[in-house]
Amino acid sequence: MKFAKPACILSAAFALSLAASGCSLKTEESQAIDPPPSEAQVMMDQTDGSAVKAGQAGQAGQAVTGPAVSRKAGSAVELYVKDSGGYVVPISVPLPESGNRPLTALQYLVEGGPGAALLPQGFTELLPKGTRVLSLSVDKHRLATLNLSAEFTNYNAQDERRILEALTWTLTSFPSIEKVKLLVEGQPLPQMPEQGTPLDQPLDRGLGINLELAPGVNPGRSTAVVLYFTNRTENQFAYYVPVTRLANRTDNIAKATLEELVKGPDAATGLMTALSGETKILGVNEAEDNSLISADLGSAFLDKDQKASPEAVEMVVLSLTENTKAHEVQLSVNGKPAVSALDNKAYTQPVARPEAINPFKS
Repeated sequence: MKFAKPACILSAAFALSLAASGCSLKTEESQAIDPPPSEAQVMMDQTDGSAVKAGQAGQAGQAVTGPAVSRKAGSAVELYVKDSGGYVVPISVPLPESGNRPLTALQYLVEGGPGAALLPQGFTELLPKGTRVLSLSVDKHRLATLNLSAEFTNYNAQDERRILEALTWTLTSFPSIEKVKLLVEGQPLPQMPEQGTPLDQPLDRGLGINLELAPGVNPGRSTAVVLYFTNRTENQFAYYVPVTRLANRTDNIAKATLEELVKGPDAATGLMTALSGETKILGVNEAEDNSLISADLGSAFLDKDQKASPEAVEMVVLSLTENTKAHEVQLSVNGKPAVSALDNKAYTQPVARPEAINPFKS
């Protein structure tokens, strides 16, 4: 299988550890980002191939837009739900005020619950119908203990991994939560009942999301990076899709992230990219305190008007900040600040990770 400078999603996927944190794009001061979880041993897991949707991969033709939404109290939260192609995707929606917003977010992940009215057409909740959140507590180590009702175990086997991804990534989008321990009716769940995904250790973003394996890569000698590509619904709602790709092992996560991002999505997935496959990576450097990454790219990063598209910039910023401790990216092209195609201003200041991914108001 070829890249359209891409990499392929597998029918057999993997549970793995990777560096990751939360997300949304602005050019002002950024929020604090959770430190990435440590890497863990790669282990085999099963998932069906329905996350792969045949289609054309290519350049994103429409801006990925939406209202600016903050993750402060009383604002939107990221719900990880399933799109029509089977991908687990964050949609940032406004939720009612509550004393326990993570618990409220989980209630909105239940099929047939109140979340359905808030999601774009074609997106569905992943927690089985009738699931109740019996309790949710978070300790000083940012470990969330989640107790669900027995209905949680009534799900389609093909959705097992997606359910765990939705739970884990939704909860860890809150700064107060880094890991999740799962109980059912007050009892630890050693493994998922359908496909046996092990739950003997707390879940974190090392689980991955929408897993892929790059061609020719040995999963046992790999590095996981989360890449953001684009997709759109039939009614033209455009959104970003996180994909965890296993690439050749490296200690330079930031450079590997950009290299895999430039390769783009697999041609069979239907996902799109705003980056040219000819984009050269001229330099990647992290600040001593790890809060900032400087990325110097070649001129192919620019569009036909020699400007940086907002989609290309956001894909780079989302991907780099997802895989490192950095919460800002200083962009340049051939050593000079790129000019934004959005407002015609130069990127002379670092670009901060967005406060919300895929904001949507119904």
